[in-house]
Amino acid sequence: MSRKRRHLSPEDRELWGRVVETARPLKSTPLALPETSVPASLPEAPQPVPRVDVPRTIRPEGRKTPPQQDLAHPLSESLARVPVQMDKRQFQRLSRGKLDPEARIDLHGMTLTQAHGALNGFILRAHAAGMRLVLVITGKGKSVADDGPIPRRRGALKHDVPQWLRMAPLGPLVLEIREAHIRHGGAGAYYVYLRRPRG
Repeated sequence: MSRKRRHLSPEDRELWGRVVETARPLKSTPLALPETSVPASLPEAPQPVPRVDVPRTIRPEGRKTPPQQDLAHPLSESLARVPVQMDKRQFQRLSRGKLDPEARIDLHGMTLTQAHGALNGFILRAHAAGMRLVLVITGKGKSVADDGPIPRRRGALKHDVPQWLRMAPLGPLVLEIREAHIRHGGAGAYYVYLRRPRG
């Protein structure tokens, strides 16, 4: 691609000629560096600061922090590894499906925002009414034939509900979260065992 040359007008040439005549080259004199006095002895190198390992979570004695969800394992395995907080005999009955929930909520078909609000209201009302065992139905999640190159988590509600139950305002009210027995929905539902109301 050829560039078109610009032709200067006679006035522009005359002006350029004056600029060239008056132009003077810059003087290239080396810059003088400020004199620095070198001390007779160099200061000692600073001692390295000893490394102190700080624990990631500091908690008061006797207080248990809620377990974090382990994404490397299926949710049922992660819940099964959490130490049992409730009475052992009641827990055995719960695991075998021998305890009947006093109330239940079905979150099927709700968006995450709707489900979160509904769950909060349900648990708060159940606790205020003195209930101990409630059932939260989430469903197992829809299976997708082809996830593509990046696998997608199946069942957003199934994964988010245990986290919501551990966060405020529900965390202090909930004693135990376990996957329901097949009799009450199996992997598509959770038993939520509530603490006794105070006072």
